[in-house]
Amino acid sequence: MSIHIKVENLTKIFGKNPRAALKKLEQNMSKNEILEKTGQTVGVNNVSFEVEKGEIFVIMGLSGSGKSTLIRCLNLLNKPDKGKIFIDGENIVQYNREDLRSFRQNKIAMVFQHFGLFSHKTVKKNVEYGLEIKDISREERSSIANEMLETVGLEGWGDKNPNELSGGMQQRVGLARALANNPDILLMDEPFSALDPLIRRDMQLELLDLQSKLKKTIVFITHDVNEAFKIGDRVAVMKDGEIVQIGTPEEILSNPENTYIRDFVKDIDRTKIMQAKNIMYKPSPLIFIRDGLKVAMNRMSSHGISSVFVVDRERILQGIVTIDDTIEAIKSNKTLKDIIRQDYFTTDEETYVQDLLPQAIETKYPIAVVDEKNKLLGIIVRAAVLSGLVD
Repeated sequence: MSIHIKVENLTKIFGKNPRAALKKLEQNMSKNEILEKTGQTVGVNNVSFEVEKGEIFVIMGLSGSGKSTLIRCLNLLNKPDKGKIFIDGENIVQYNREDLRSFRQNKIAMVFQHFGLFSHKTVKKNVEYGLEIKDISREERSSIANEMLETVGLEGWGDKNPNELSGGMQQRVGLARALANNPDILLMDEPFSALDPLIRRDMQLELLDLQSKLKKTIVFITHDVNEAFKIGDRVAVMKDGEIVQIGTPEEILSNPENTYIRDFVKDIDRTKIMQAKNIMYKPSPLIFIRDGLKVAMNRMSSHGISSVFVVDRERILQGIVTIDDTIEAIKSNKTLKDIIRQDYFTTDEETYVQDLLPQAIETKYPIAVVDEKNKLLGIIVRAAVLSGLVD
C-alpha cells in the first residue's frame, strides 16, 4: 500500500518562546523540566510515523500525552514549531493561506468529540455546511447531504434539529458532514468518548462497516485501549508528547516495548480486540471428500483427535466426521459421505473472540474459520476462546 501521510520529527511547543523550549529539548531536558525552567509546554516532541492509504491509524494515550495536539497538527490547526508533514508527498507545513484553505476543503476533514453541530440549523443544513462554503449549488449539496445521511443511517432525519437527536445520532451527523466533502483523509478526535458505552460500541462497529465501503485514510484519537485495539489497523501509543510504540494490536499485546506499554495493556479484555484470525490454527489434519473411512479413522487416531473436517480439492468445507461415527460406519459398510455432519459452527476471520463465546460454549467441535466461498482457512479450538486467551 502507498504512504498517504508521512510525519517527520514533528514538534509542537505551547508558549511565547518556543525556540527556548526547542533548545532545551536538544539538550535532552524532560517535558516537566522545560515547563519549570521556561514556562513552555511541550505538546509533541520529535514524533515521526507513516500512515498507509486506506488505513485506520489510531493514536492512543492518557490525558496530556499529546495525542489531540498531534492530530490538530495534521490539518495545521496547530502549526508545528519543527518538522514536516507530507500528504501525498507535499509538505503541508509550507502551505500558504490559499493552499491551506484548499487542502482543508478538499483533502481532509475532522470529526470532533463534542459533535460541533450548529443548533440553529437542521440536520441536513449541518451536513451541507462545508459544501455551502465551497459554493456548491443548492441542488447538488442537497443531493450530497441526503446521500451522506443515508450512508450514516439517518435517512429521513434531515429536517430535524440537532437537539431532537440522541448523542449517537448527533455524532453520525458530524460524520456525515465530514464525509460530504469526500475527503481523502478523515481525522477523528475522540469522536465516541462522550457517548454511552452501548452507543459507543455500536458507533465503533458502524465506523468499521463504513470503512469497509469507503476505504478512507483515518487517523483516530482515543484514550481507550479497548477501542484503539478494536478499530485500529495499527496503533501508536503516546506518553509525554512522544510516541512510545507503534504496531498492530497483536504486535503490541505480544511484544510490549517497555514497562509503560506492558502496564497500559495488562488489564485489556482481549476477547474484545482479538479476532478469529489471531487465534485460529492451521486447518490440519484434514481429510478430503474422496478419502475413505479408514483414512479418516487413521488420521484422527494418529493425531489424537475425535473429529476431523472434510474438504474438497479446493479446500471448500464439506462437513465434519467423528471417530464414533467412523467406527460405526465401517462396521455397517457405510461410506464417508453417509456420516458427514453439519452440526458445527463457522465464522470468518474478522469475528471478534467475544462474539465467539456463545458458540464455544455450545459446540462439541472446533469452530471452522471460512472465507466468503466457504474455503476452510483455519480451526479454532474451544479452549482458545473459553480461556480468555493466553498471553
